[in-house]
Amino acid sequence: MKNVAKIRALTLASAMACTCAWAPAPCAQQTDPWGAAVNEWSGAEADGYEQAWNWHVQNTEIVQGYPGFWARYSGANSLPKAGETRETASLDLYFGMRLWPGAEAHLDDLIWQGFGLGNTVGIDAFPNGEAYKIGTAFPRMNIARVFIRQTIGLGSEQEDVPDDELTLAGKRPVSRVTLTIGRFSAKDIFDNNSYANDPRTQFMNWALMANAAWDYPSDALGYTTGLAIELNRPKWALRYGFFQVPGFRNGFTAEDLLFTLPSASSAGDGQFWRSWGMVAEFERRYGINAHAGAIRFLAYLNQAHMGSYQAALSAPEVNISQTRANRYEYGFGLNWEQEITKNAGVFSRVGWNDGHNEAWMFTDINYTASLGLSVKGEAWHRPYDTFGLAGVASGISRANQKFLAAGGTGILDGDGALSYGWEQVVETYYDWAVTQYFHVAVDYQFVANPAFNRARGPVSVFAVRLHTEF
Repeated sequence: MKNVAKIRALTLASAMACTCAWAPAPCAQQTDPWGAAVNEWSGAEADGYEQAWNWHVQNTEIVQGYPGFWARYSGANSLPKAGETRETASLDLYFGMRLWPGAEAHLDDLIWQGFGLGNTVGIDAFPNGEAYKIGTAFPRMNIARVFIRQTIGLGSEQEDVPDDELTLAGKRPVSRVTLTIGRFSAKDIFDNNSYANDPRTQFMNWALMANAAWDYPSDALGYTTGLAIELNRPKWALRYGFFQVPGFRNGFTAEDLLFTLPSASSAGDGQFWRSWGMVAEFERRYGINAHAGAIRFLAYLNQAHMGSYQAALSAPEVNISQTRANRYEYGFGLNWEQEITKNAGVFSRVGWNDGHNEAWMFTDINYTASLGLSVKGEAWHRPYDTFGLAGVASGISRANQKFLAAGGTGILDGDGALSYGWEQVVETYYDWAVTQYFHVAVDYQFVANPAFNRARGPVSVFAVRLHTEF
């Protein structure tokens, strides 16, 4: 896209952090591939000095496309069968500051541009985590995060905290209570995974960067206002979050009226006590022969002005918007990771939701399972390169199937008819560390039964990703 050059111009000294606008998790302490420490500029010392402030920049550009594929029919939310190529670009400017003992404030200014394939419809396990559901031909800006984190120690044992996009270098108690309040992503805290969490540096598919059956609270860019409280102990953690949800499906929340430029005129929340998302997660960490592992159990409950699939089947033209009322949605998820060797690990996510009402914020998927492998390049003398291979299968409830078969549309799907089948995706990628600050990745995804429709596809999706960070 010609306007992507405008973002490139903003990143002359570009820099990045390995977080996803939708799924960021704090990265491990970064070191130069040639052995030089990289936190010297920020004032972080190896002797435990507490960093007073920091800043980071990230820039990610993805070019993704697919050749034409077979389709018996197409509808409103179908992926175009003729084939196409699209580009997305993002630039994040991060700033962090220590406020008082145990407290940090963080700001993330996001600039984004571009469109997903088919304007981000037609595949429910969508192949580009950088393809926001609100595409734009010209650069737009959004204050993605502005929050305060307060940590309260419960013991004397300390652990190191790296200098990162959303953390200041220093020490923190291993046993602690952490309160986060403000605007951020629910994925900053919940459903994290060391091997599949960030489409800017790892797998790019939505169903691999997050549990696709969790309709997690967010605006169309992946952020919202809320609070989270975490209790961390040496071998386990317990987390709870309460978040606002948008007043309209796949829409902007109220704060986007101020935080988005150009402004999002349709932004707005539902009634505060009647439109919300809650999530709880229990994490158990363990080791097998000195190789770390973790399993996380997640449960969520959303309430919003959602439509009912069953009620929509009786509505004129199967219009689900005519059935909207305050309704609940709930679901569960498991998230597992296990180190096999120092440079290789496996992971899996399994998720389910009740599937009675329309999806409101993320995907239309009602149940999903994924399994994958991530390998660092130590064996071929490229220790900072990464190879990944994973598969994910997803499905929808019987009510959702009938709704789509009758011509209904969801956030990402709706072909006008339906020959139902599980949507299946295999993704593989190779991320090459050109320098400490610049990575190039090639990615391939094979998608069978896109949008749960055996009458369309399969689709082969190819991508190149350029990622800069410092």
